Amino acid sequence: MTKTKIYMDNAATTKLSDKAFEAMVPFLIDSYGNASSIYALGREAQIALTNSRESIAKSLNCEGREIFFTSGGSEADNWAIKGAALQMLKKGKKHIITTEFEHHAVLHVLDGLKKQGFEITYLPVNENGVVKVSDFENAIREDTGFSSIMFVNNEIGTIQPISEIGSICKEKGICFHTDAVQAIGNVKINIKELNVDMLSISAHKIHGPKGVGLLYIRKGLRIPNLIEGGAQEMNRRAGTENIAGIVGFSQALKESVRNLDDKNSRLIRLRDKIIENFMKIERVHLNGDLEKRVPANLNFSFEGVEGESLLLMLDQKGIAASSGSACTSGSLDPSHVLLALGLPHEVAHGSLRLSMSDLTTEKEVDEVISTVPEIISYLRSFSPLWDHIKENEKNK
Repeated sequence: MTKTKIYMDNAATTKLSDKAFEAMVPFLIDSYGNASSIYALGREAQIALTNSRESIAKSLNCEGREIFFTSGGSEADNWAIKGAALQMLKKGKKHIITTEFEHHAVLHVLDGLKKQGFEITYLPVNENGVVKVSDFENAIREDTGFSSIMFVNNEIGTIQPISEIGSICKEKGICFHTDAVQAIGNVKINIKELNVDMLSISAHKIHGPKGVGLLYIRKGLRIPNLIEGGAQEMNRRAGTENIAGIVGFSQALKESVRNLDDKNSRLIRLRDKIIENFMKIERVHLNGDLEKRVPANLNFSFEGVEGESLLLMLDQKGIAASSGSACTSGSLDPSHVLLALGLPHEVAHGSLRLSMSDLTTEKEVDEVISTVPEIISYLRSFSPLWDHIKENEKNK
């Protein structure tokens, strides 16, 4: 098996940082108590839980009592949307606004709500992958009670105008949630300036452990619990807290927000270097707005190339990346995100997402720059689709 030498899939998950791991170890081995227990071992866990909650709240500029730990971003999204929907029913409202290219943890929940009689407006994101504030305003109805719009798209890295939309929601009395899983560690997050009622984050996207995340719920907002059965998380989310994971989460968040501008300046330089070289490839598309995107994310489509074949050949070269295509039930379907941008199916199939982190080196970027064009050329050499594209060019 080929060993991964270059990891370019940080939008999927990140390597656990050394400091986060070191912070977790005591709570995996010695201080393993249940935070709900009153004896010394339990009190140690409770102190760690409280300290981590306050540290995370400080990093996000909110209050500790507004932070509720979950198993990850998907649970946080489910809780926010289902909880808000139940609150809407009490007010006789059944209209929700979202976008066409949300994460499936949002879209699939909304699919379920549609079956219960809710009406969903899916805002277009156009070819640049950014929702228009005017489109949001025009979509509002008298019965609009909730909106969920992601902060940063997970596939193409585009940044949405969350603060502006949140301001409109506040004025109109619409409960507003944002999935910030891909934003944290990539852009500055100041919850007080975002005008959001709820916000989801996952630790493993910022060099923290898997299996832990959070939902910020604005003070004063009450939504029904998603998980019942205990008094944990201030009676809002049952289940014994993952103390080691939460401690690792807290440490990883502190690291991720430290010197963020310097980290991003370096990543922008590496990103632009990849763009400059890849755009020399024939029939290539950079997906998403060039400016309104996080520094670490790049998404390209190569005409006449199958994304899965590209990933497999990169893997053989020791490079881990991802595609906008998802293998479902044995059939390769194009990404709903890329289709939302207006890309044809055959172009969306040939996509490549490269996502970096502060651990990514210039040497690694240089190897990716030299390897990808070679693979593209090789795959196109026996591609009937590429032959068809070139034949059409001749006949024009």
